[in-house]
Amino acid sequence: MEFLFRSLVTRPDDVRVEARQEGDVTTYRVTVHPDDVGRVIGRQGRIANAVRSVVGAAAHRQGRRVHVLIGSQESSFNEDAGRSQ
Repeated sequence: MEFLFRSLVTRPDDVRVEARQEGDVTTYRVTVHPDDVGRVIGRQGRIANAVRSVVGAAAHRQGRRVHVLIGSQESSFNEDAGRSQ
């Protein structure tokens, strides 16, 4: 997943992906440079939703659930945003 986000941004060295396991759900926190947040989210959230769909499909094949949260180094994460089942 980190490779995917690094290919979308202008500052790939600032991309960080942290995974946290809670029961059968893995939450990925993706942090990018503030100037790259728009690139990662895309128009009307299309890129973010596409990434969530791909990651969710891969997790589903393994019988797992994932949440992908996207934010910048300066923002706080909204725990309810980006949750897919």
